[in-house]
Amino acid sequence: MNDFDRTKFFPQKNSLKCSDIENILNKYLLNFNIKSNFDIKNISSLKTIRDNSIIFLNKDHAQKKIDLKNQFIITDSENIFTKYIDENIILVKDMDKSYNTLCNYLFFHEDSIDLKDEFDLIDGSYISKNSFINSNVSIGKNCFIGRGVQINSNSIIKNNVVIKNSIIGSNVLISDNTTIGSTGFGFPLNNLGSTNINPHIGIVIIENNVRIGSNCTIDRGKIDYTLIGNNSMLDNQIHIAHNVIIRDNACIAAQTGISGSVIIGNNLIAGGQSGFAGHIEIGDHVIVAAKSGVTKNVKSKSSVAGYPATDINKWKKLIIKQRKELWLYT
Repeated sequence: MNDFDRTKFFPQKNSLKCSDIENILNKYLLNFNIKSNFDIKNISSLKTIRDNSIIFLNKDHAQKKIDLKNQFIITDSENIFTKYIDENIILVKDMDKSYNTLCNYLFFHEDSIDLKDEFDLIDGSYISKNSFINSNVSIGKNCFIGRGVQINSNSIIKNNVVIKNSIIGSNVLISDNTTIGSTGFGFPLNNLGSTNINPHIGIVIIENNVRIGSNCTIDRGKIDYTLIGNNSMLDNQIHIAHNVIIRDNACIAAQTGISGSVIIGNNLIAGGQSGFAGHIEIGDHVIVAAKSGVTKNVKSKSSVAGYPATDINKWKKLIIKQRKELWLYT
């Protein structure tokens, strides 16, 4: 279920060969080496490498050389350029602008003005003619179901729900006013403004038997996907950012925020108003107390609390100590 056809959601706009990239990225180009001239069909991440695709490698990916045959590498690192000099590779001075330029050239997407779709108005909801809705799905009033969306059997979509760029499993319940598949919060901090948002050409995957509360937002992946695992339960007013992976049986209370690219194992319990910093990993069977701020990796079978979140027993002892000291001086 975790593989998907990108063009069902983001139709291909232009054909592209390796030899075209030099001209398309000319204003950002520093150096290049083109060994072969294949048709480029996709964009890859290191997590999911697809044949005949573009892959972006920055200095954080410089440690170990990997097999990137049938890829076109774009980098802003001279070390990476030297390491992969025998492959198709371009050295650029601006990775964000290069990524945006190529995404905008290769795909139609909803953050560009030229994405078109056709809809049926069914029982008060607009449903894309290019979506795939099982006949046993219940959809409420004033919903929007976008291009490529797949919703499987016995799922319930309540009122005022927006679902875009998503695959929804069976027996999923999505409550009122929730948005799934929205654009992630990705852009260069040195170049703000709506026109500089990084195109998000990934999707959201919601597996089976998931409950999502009201007024939640789940952003789609930048290149791959955001995942909500089987049997997970999300309360109201939860935000899940792009590229987040939440494995099975999560229980997340209201007003929790999970930043981008967090990976969470099975059986998470997160109390209300807890927050997770980006790019961290949370193990299996972890409990996060309400109002905690998780800023670093958490091992499996841990219980944490406070800000920054630490072992809950150490946190309790610290609170008791602080209260005793406060009592002594008042």
